[in-house]
Amino acid sequence: MKGKLEPSERDRLVEEGKYLKESLVSLEEDLVKLKDELQHVAQSIPNMTHPDVPVGGEDSSAIRKEVGCPREFNFPIKDHLQLGKDLDLIDFDSAAEVSGSKFFYLKNEAVLLEMALLNWTLSQVMKKGYTPLTTPEIVRSSIVEKCGFQPRGDNTQVYSIDGTDQCLIGTAEIPLGGIHMDSILLESALPLKYIAFSHCFRTEAGAAGAATKGLYRVHQFSKAEMFVICRPEDSEFFHHELIQIEEDLFTSLGLHFKTLDMATADLGAPAYRKFDIEAWMPGFGRFGEISSASNCTDYQSRRLGIRYRPSEPLQTGPNKGKANLPATKFVHTLNATACAVPRMMVCLLENYQQEDGSVVIPEPLRPFMGGIELIKPKLK
Repeated sequence: MKGKLEPSERDRLVEEGKYLKESLVSLEEDLVKLKDELQHVAQSIPNMTHPDVPVGGEDSSAIRKEVGCPREFNFPIKDHLQLGKDLDLIDFDSAAEVSGSKFFYLKNEAVLLEMALLNWTLSQVMKKGYTPLTTPEIVRSSIVEKCGFQPRGDNTQVYSIDGTDQCLIGTAEIPLGGIHMDSILLESALPLKYIAFSHCFRTEAGAAGAATKGLYRVHQFSKAEMFVICRPEDSEFFHHELIQIEEDLFTSLGLHFKTLDMATADLGAPAYRKFDIEAWMPGFGRFGEISSASNCTDYQSRRLGIRYRPSEPLQTGPNKGKANLPATKFVHTLNATACAVPRMMVCLLENYQQEDGSVVIPEPLRPFMGGIELIKPKLK
Protein backbone atom coordinates (compact mmCIF):
# COMPACT_ATOMS: atom_id res chain seq x y z
CA MET A 1 0.00 0.00 0.00
CA LYS A 2 2.98 2.33 0.53
CA GLY A 3 4.33 1.92 -3.01
CA LYS A 4 2.98 3.32 -6.26
CA LEU A 5 -0.10 1.31 -7.16
CA GLU A 6 -2.69 1.45 -9.86
CA PRO A 7 -6.01 2.82 -8.48
CA SER A 8 -7.73 -0.50 -9.15
CA GLU A 9 -5.03 -2.42 -7.26
CA ARG A 10 -5.18 0.01 -4.33
CA ASP A 11 -8.97 -0.34 -4.15
CA ARG A 12 -8.63 -4.13 -4.20
CA LEU A 13 -6.14 -4.07 -1.31
CA VAL A 14 -8.32 -1.66 0.69
CA GLU A 15 -11.26 -4.04 0.34
CA GLU A 16 -9.06 -6.99 1.29
CA GLY A 17 -7.93 -5.09 4.41
CA LYS A 18 -11.54 -4.43 5.41
CA TYR A 19 -12.36 -8.10 4.96
CA LEU A 20 -9.37 -9.17 7.10
CA LYS A 21 -10.39 -6.73 9.85
CA GLU A 22 -13.95 -8.02 9.90
CA SER A 23 -12.73 -11.63 9.81
CA LEU A 24 -10.42 -10.95 12.75
CA VAL A 25 -13.33 -9.69 14.87
CA SER A 26 -15.27 -12.85 14.10
CA LEU A 27 -12.26 -15.07 14.85
CA GLU A 28 -11.66 -13.32 18.17
CA GLU A 29 -15.30 -13.93 19.16
CA ASP A 30 -14.89 -17.61 18.22
CA LEU A 31 -11.68 -17.77 20.26
CA VAL A 32 -13.44 -16.46 23.38
CA LYS A 33 -16.16 -19.11 22.97
CA LEU A 34 -13.58 -21.87 22.45
CA LYS A 35 -11.63 -20.78 25.54
CA ASP A 36 -14.83 -20.95 27.59
CA GLU A 37 -15.57 -24.43 26.21
CA LEU A 38 -12.01 -25.55 26.94
CA GLN A 39 -12.27 -24.23 30.51
CA HIS A 40 -15.58 -26.08 31.00
CA VAL A 41 -14.14 -29.38 29.73
CA ALA A 42 -10.94 -28.95 31.75
CA GLN A 43 -12.95 -28.53 34.95
CA SER A 44 -14.36 -32.03 34.52
CA ILE A 45 -10.84 -33.49 34.60
CA PRO A 46 -9.23 -33.86 38.05
CA ASN A 47 -5.54 -33.53 38.81
CA MET A 48 -3.16 -36.45 38.54
CA THR A 49 -2.37 -38.27 41.79
CA HIS A 50 0.91 -38.90 43.58
CA PRO A 51 2.14 -42.48 43.05
CA ASP A 52 2.11 -43.11 46.82
CA VAL A 53 -1.53 -42.07 47.32
CA PRO A 54 -3.68 -45.04 48.47
CA VAL A 55 -6.18 -46.09 45.80
CA GLY A 56 -9.81 -46.41 46.88
CA GLY A 57 -12.44 -44.71 49.05
CA GLU A 58 -12.00 -42.91 52.37
CA ASP A 59 -11.58 -46.21 54.23
CA SER A 60 -8.45 -46.87 52.18
CA SER A 61 -6.68 -43.77 53.54
CA ALA A 62 -3.42 -44.59 55.33
CA ILE A 63 -2.41 -43.39 58.81
CA ARG A 64 0.92 -41.54 58.57
CA LYS A 65 1.24 -40.55 62.21
CA GLU A 66 -0.63 -40.64 65.52
CA VAL A 67 0.06 -38.26 68.40
CA GLY A 68 -1.03 -38.65 72.02
CA CYS A 69 -3.86 -40.78 73.35
CA PRO A 70 -7.49 -40.16 74.35
CA ARG A 71 -7.93 -38.49 77.71
CA GLU A 72 -9.48 -40.76 80.33
CA PHE A 73 -12.33 -39.12 82.24
CA ASN A 74 -13.43 -40.31 85.70
CA PHE A 75 -16.72 -38.41 85.45
CA PRO A 76 -19.62 -38.30 82.93
CA ILE A 77 -18.49 -36.12 80.03
CA LYS A 78 -20.49 -33.50 78.16
CA ASP A 79 -20.34 -32.68 74.47
CA HIS A 80 -19.50 -29.13 73.32
CA LEU A 81 -23.18 -28.25 72.87
CA GLN A 82 -23.94 -28.92 76.53
CA LEU A 83 -20.74 -27.23 77.67
CA GLY A 84 -21.51 -24.23 75.49
CA LYS A 85 -24.97 -23.95 76.99
CA ASP A 86 -23.93 -24.52 80.61
CA LEU A 87 -21.03 -22.03 80.40
CA ASP A 88 -23.07 -19.49 78.37
CA LEU A 89 -20.61 -19.63 75.46
CA ILE A 90 -22.68 -20.59 72.40
CA ASP A 91 -26.23 -19.70 71.35
CA PHE A 92 -27.61 -21.81 68.51
CA ASP A 93 -31.29 -21.12 69.22
CA SER A 94 -31.17 -17.35 68.69
CA ALA A 95 -28.99 -17.77 65.59
CA ALA A 96 -31.53 -20.24 64.16
CA GLU A 97 -34.26 -17.61 64.56
CA VAL A 98 -32.11 -14.88 63.01
CA SER A 99 -30.29 -16.77 60.25
CA GLY A 100 -31.49 -20.38 60.10
CA SER A 101 -29.99 -23.72 61.12
CA LYS A 102 -26.22 -24.25 61.36
CA PHE A 103 -25.51 -20.68 62.47
CA PHE A 104 -24.40 -19.63 65.96
CA TYR A 105 -23.56 -16.77 68.29
CA LEU A 106 -20.36 -16.97 70.33
CA LYS A 107 -20.55 -15.30 73.75
CA ASN A 108 -18.33 -14.34 76.69
CA GLU A 109 -15.07 -16.32 76.87
CA ALA A 110 -15.83 -18.14 73.60
CA VAL A 111 -15.30 -14.84 71.75
CA LEU A 112 -11.94 -14.39 73.45
CA LEU A 113 -11.10 -18.01 72.68
CA GLU A 114 -11.76 -17.49 68.95
CA MET A 115 -9.55 -14.40 68.88
CA ALA A 116 -6.88 -16.19 70.90
CA LEU A 117 -6.84 -19.18 68.57
CA LEU A 118 -6.47 -16.97 65.51
CA ASN A 119 -3.86 -14.61 66.95
CA TRP A 120 -1.79 -17.43 68.42
CA THR A 121 -1.95 -19.36 65.14
CA LEU A 122 -0.90 -16.35 63.07
CA SER A 123 1.99 -15.60 65.44
CA GLN A 124 3.26 -19.19 65.24
CA VAL A 125 2.95 -19.52 61.45
CA MET A 126 4.54 -16.11 60.80
CA LYS A 127 7.66 -17.40 62.57
CA LYS A 128 7.98 -19.88 59.68
CA GLY A 129 8.22 -17.05 57.14
CA TYR A 130 4.56 -16.75 56.18
CA THR A 131 3.15 -13.31 55.29
CA PRO A 132 -0.16 -12.46 57.03
CA LEU A 133 -3.11 -11.36 54.90
CA THR A 134 -6.80 -10.70 55.13
CA THR A 135 -8.68 -11.40 51.91
CA PRO A 136 -11.85 -10.39 50.09
CA GLU A 137 -14.70 -12.70 51.06
CA ILE A 138 -16.65 -12.17 47.83
CA VAL A 139 -14.95 -13.30 44.62
CA ARG A 140 -15.87 -13.77 40.97
CA SER A 141 -17.32 -17.17 40.03
CA SER A 142 -14.56 -17.62 37.46
CA ILE A 143 -11.91 -17.56 40.21
CA VAL A 144 -13.83 -20.22 42.17
CA GLU A 145 -13.94 -22.40 39.05
CA LYS A 146 -10.26 -21.92 38.23
CA CYS A 147 -9.34 -23.01 41.75
CA GLY A 148 -11.16 -26.30 41.09
CA PHE A 149 -14.49 -25.68 42.83
CA GLN A 150 -17.97 -25.77 41.30
CA PRO A 151 -19.87 -22.56 42.15
CA ARG A 152 -23.19 -23.87 40.84
CA GLY A 153 -25.07 -27.16 40.79
CA ASP A 154 -27.32 -29.23 43.04
CA ASN A 155 -24.62 -30.18 45.55
CA THR A 156 -22.43 -27.09 45.38
CA GLN A 157 -20.85 -25.94 48.65
CA VAL A 158 -20.68 -22.37 47.32
CA TYR A 159 -23.10 -19.53 48.02
CA SER A 160 -23.65 -17.56 44.79
CA ILE A 161 -24.98 -14.00 44.79
CA ASP A 162 -28.06 -13.76 42.57
CA GLY A 163 -27.83 -11.38 39.65
CA THR A 164 -24.02 -11.21 39.77
CA ASP A 165 -21.01 -13.28 38.76
CA GLN A 166 -19.85 -13.32 42.40
CA CYS A 167 -19.74 -15.88 45.23
CA LEU A 168 -18.99 -15.99 48.94
CA ILE A 169 -15.71 -17.79 49.60
CA GLY A 170 -15.69 -21.22 51.22
CA THR A 171 -11.98 -20.86 52.04
CA ALA A 172 -9.28 -18.19 51.75
CA GLU A 173 -7.53 -20.55 49.32
CA ILE A 174 -9.71 -19.05 46.57
CA PRO A 175 -8.77 -15.34 46.89
CA LEU A 176 -5.18 -16.37 47.68
CA GLY A 177 -5.08 -18.32 44.41
CA GLY A 178 -6.38 -15.28 42.56
CA ILE A 179 -3.97 -12.72 44.01
CA HIS A 180 -1.27 -13.52 41.40
CA MET A 181 -3.62 -14.51 38.58
CA ASP A 182 -2.36 -13.85 35.01
CA SER A 183 1.11 -12.86 36.19
CA ILE A 184 4.70 -13.91 35.58
CA LEU A 185 6.73 -14.06 38.78
CA LEU A 186 10.50 -13.92 39.12
CA GLU A 187 12.04 -17.20 40.25
CA SER A 188 13.97 -15.21 42.88
CA ALA A 189 10.61 -14.16 44.42
CA LEU A 190 9.63 -17.78 45.09
CA PRO A 191 8.41 -19.28 47.32
CA LEU A 192 5.53 -16.99 48.25
CA LYS A 193 4.11 -18.13 51.60
CA TYR A 194 0.91 -16.66 53.03
CA ILE A 195 -1.17 -17.11 56.17
CA ALA A 196 -4.61 -15.56 55.65
CA PHE A 197 -7.52 -14.90 57.96
CA SER A 198 -11.04 -14.93 56.53
CA HIS A 199 -14.61 -15.85 57.25
CA CYS A 200 -15.77 -18.87 55.26
CA PHE A 201 -19.26 -19.65 53.94
CA ARG A 202 -20.46 -23.11 52.93
CA THR A 203 -23.90 -24.44 52.01
CA GLU A 204 -23.06 -27.91 53.41
CA ALA A 205 -25.44 -29.41 50.85
CA GLY A 206 -26.10 -33.08 51.56
CA ALA A 207 -24.70 -32.94 55.11
CA ALA A 208 -26.92 -34.53 57.76
CA GLY A 209 -26.78 -36.74 60.83
CA ALA A 210 -25.36 -36.65 64.35
CA ALA A 211 -21.82 -36.23 63.01
CA THR A 212 -22.74 -32.74 61.78
CA LYS A 213 -24.34 -31.36 64.95
CA GLY A 214 -23.26 -28.25 66.82
CA LEU A 215 -20.12 -26.44 65.74
CA TYR A 216 -18.77 -29.37 63.73
CA ARG A 217 -20.49 -28.39 60.48
CA VAL A 218 -21.78 -24.84 60.11
CA HIS A 219 -22.52 -22.36 57.32
CA GLN A 220 -20.20 -19.55 58.47
CA PHE A 221 -16.95 -19.69 60.41
CA SER A 222 -13.52 -18.11 60.88
CA LYS A 223 -10.38 -19.77 59.57
CA ALA A 224 -6.66 -19.18 59.17
CA GLU A 225 -5.38 -20.69 55.91
CA MET A 226 -1.82 -21.24 54.69
CA PHE A 227 -1.03 -20.95 50.98
CA VAL A 228 2.25 -21.52 49.13
CA ILE A 229 3.31 -20.67 45.57
CA CYS A 230 6.57 -22.33 44.59
CA ARG A 231 8.67 -23.96 41.87
CA PRO A 232 7.46 -27.41 40.75
CA GLU A 233 10.53 -29.17 42.15
CA ASP A 234 9.88 -27.67 45.61
CA SER A 235 6.19 -28.47 46.10
CA GLU A 236 6.70 -31.82 47.81
CA PHE A 237 9.05 -30.19 50.32
CA PHE A 238 6.50 -27.48 51.12
CA HIS A 239 3.70 -30.04 51.40
CA HIS A 240 5.65 -31.70 54.20
CA GLU A 241 6.42 -28.28 55.73
CA LEU A 242 2.70 -27.44 55.83
CA ILE A 243 1.67 -30.70 57.49
CA GLN A 244 4.53 -30.35 59.98
CA ILE A 245 3.32 -26.86 60.95
CA GLU A 246 -0.20 -28.20 61.47
CA GLU A 247 1.06 -31.11 63.57
CA ASP A 248 3.22 -28.78 65.69
CA LEU A 249 0.27 -26.44 66.32
CA PHE A 250 -2.06 -29.23 67.43
CA THR A 251 0.64 -30.89 69.52
CA SER A 252 1.23 -27.58 71.34
CA LEU A 253 -2.47 -27.52 72.22
CA GLY A 254 -2.26 -31.03 73.66
CA LEU A 255 -4.64 -32.67 71.20
CA HIS A 256 -4.78 -36.37 70.43
CA PHE A 257 -4.79 -36.65 66.63
CA LYS A 258 -3.81 -38.73 63.65
CA THR A 259 -2.52 -37.68 60.23
CA LEU A 260 -3.93 -39.47 57.18
CA ASP A 261 -2.67 -39.83 53.62
CA MET A 262 -6.05 -39.51 51.91
CA ALA A 263 -7.13 -42.07 49.30
CA THR A 264 -7.79 -41.17 45.68
CA ALA A 265 -11.60 -40.96 45.96
CA ASP A 266 -11.33 -38.35 48.74
CA LEU A 267 -8.86 -35.97 47.08
CA GLY A 268 -11.20 -33.63 45.23
CA ALA A 269 -10.40 -32.28 41.77
CA PRO A 270 -7.40 -30.00 42.49
CA ALA A 271 -5.34 -32.13 44.89
CA TYR A 272 -2.40 -34.23 43.72
CA ARG A 273 -1.95 -35.42 47.30
CA LYS A 274 -3.78 -34.49 50.51
CA PHE A 275 -2.97 -35.08 54.16
CA ASP A 276 -5.85 -34.75 56.65
CA ILE A 277 -5.59 -34.39 60.41
CA GLU A 278 -8.35 -35.87 62.55
CA ALA A 279 -8.50 -35.07 66.27
CA TRP A 280 -10.20 -36.98 69.07
CA MET A 281 -13.54 -35.45 70.08
CA PRO A 282 -14.77 -37.07 73.31
CA GLY A 283 -18.34 -35.74 73.00
CA PHE A 284 -18.70 -37.45 69.62
CA GLY A 285 -16.70 -40.49 70.79
CA ARG A 286 -14.71 -40.46 67.56
CA PHE A 287 -12.08 -38.64 65.54
CA GLY A 288 -13.17 -35.62 63.50
CA GLU A 289 -11.34 -33.77 60.74
CA ILE A 290 -9.80 -30.48 61.90
CA SER A 291 -7.33 -29.75 59.12
CA SER A 292 -5.97 -30.73 55.72
CA ALA A 293 -2.92 -29.93 53.59
CA SER A 294 -3.07 -30.30 49.80
CA ASN A 295 -0.47 -30.17 47.04
CA CYS A 296 -2.35 -29.01 43.93
CA THR A 297 0.79 -28.98 41.70
CA ASP A 298 0.02 -26.89 38.56
CA TYR A 299 -3.71 -27.71 38.46
CA GLN A 300 -4.76 -24.29 39.73
CA SER A 301 -1.88 -22.28 38.26
CA ARG A 302 -2.66 -23.41 34.70
CA ARG A 303 -6.25 -22.21 35.07
CA LEU A 304 -5.28 -19.03 36.92
CA GLY A 305 -2.36 -18.25 34.60
CA ILE A 306 0.35 -18.03 37.29
CA ARG A 307 3.83 -18.56 35.84
CA TYR A 308 7.40 -17.81 36.77
CA ARG A 309 10.48 -17.11 34.70
CA PRO A 310 13.48 -19.29 35.61
CA SER A 311 16.68 -17.48 36.56
CA GLU A 312 18.69 -19.22 33.84
CA PRO A 313 21.57 -17.60 31.91
CA LEU A 314 20.26 -15.77 28.85
CA GLN A 315 20.83 -17.67 25.63
CA THR A 316 22.02 -15.84 22.54
CA GLY A 317 19.58 -16.14 19.64
CA PRO A 318 20.42 -16.39 15.94
CA ASN A 319 19.25 -12.83 15.19
CA LYS A 320 22.16 -10.38 15.53
CA GLY A 321 23.24 -11.79 18.89
CA LYS A 322 19.99 -10.94 20.70
CA ALA A 323 19.50 -12.72 24.03
CA ASN A 324 16.40 -14.91 24.50
CA LEU A 325 14.61 -14.92 27.86
CA PRO A 326 14.11 -18.38 29.44
CA ALA A 327 10.65 -19.83 28.78
CA THR A 328 8.13 -19.34 31.58
CA LYS A 329 6.86 -22.27 33.64
CA PHE A 330 3.73 -22.81 35.72
CA VAL A 331 4.15 -22.56 39.49
CA HIS A 332 2.80 -25.12 41.94
CA THR A 333 0.23 -24.13 44.60
CA LEU A 334 -0.41 -25.69 48.00
CA ASN A 335 -2.92 -24.94 50.74
CA ALA A 336 -3.40 -26.03 54.35
CA THR A 337 -5.72 -25.20 57.24
CA ALA A 338 -3.87 -23.71 60.19
CA CYS A 339 -6.96 -23.15 62.33
CA ALA A 340 -10.65 -23.75 61.58
CA VAL A 341 -12.12 -22.12 64.68
CA PRO A 342 -15.37 -24.07 65.27
CA ARG A 343 -13.75 -27.51 65.12
CA MET A 344 -10.86 -26.34 67.29
CA MET A 345 -13.44 -25.18 69.83
CA VAL A 346 -15.11 -28.60 69.75
CA CYS A 347 -11.75 -30.20 70.58
CA LEU A 348 -10.73 -27.75 73.28
CA LEU A 349 -14.09 -27.61 75.11
CA GLU A 350 -14.57 -31.38 75.09
CA ASN A 351 -10.98 -32.40 75.86
CA TYR A 352 -10.29 -29.78 78.54
CA GLN A 353 -13.59 -30.04 80.46
CA GLN A 354 -13.41 -30.59 84.22
CA GLU A 355 -15.66 -32.44 86.64
CA ASP A 356 -17.08 -29.18 88.06
CA GLY A 357 -18.21 -28.13 84.56
CA SER A 358 -15.37 -25.69 83.94
CA VAL A 359 -12.97 -25.78 80.98
CA VAL A 360 -9.20 -25.26 81.22
CA ILE A 361 -7.58 -22.97 78.65
CA PRO A 362 -4.46 -24.57 77.09
CA GLU A 363 -1.34 -22.77 78.25
CA PRO A 364 -0.21 -21.40 74.83
CA LEU A 365 -3.53 -19.53 74.43
CA ARG A 366 -3.61 -17.86 77.85
CA PRO A 367 -1.47 -14.81 76.93
CA PHE A 368 -3.90 -14.18 74.05
CA MET A 369 -6.92 -14.33 76.41
CA GLY A 370 -5.74 -11.72 78.88
CA GLY A 371 -4.36 -14.40 81.18
CA ILE A 372 -7.65 -16.30 81.61
CA GLU A 373 -6.81 -19.87 82.61
CA LEU A 374 -10.26 -21.31 83.27
CA ILE A 375 -13.78 -20.85 81.91
CA LYS A 376 -16.01 -21.24 84.95
CA PRO A 377 -19.76 -21.80 85.23
CA LYS A 378 -21.59 -18.50 85.62
CA LEU A 379 -23.08 -17.68 89.01
CA LYS A 380 -26.88 -17.74 88.86
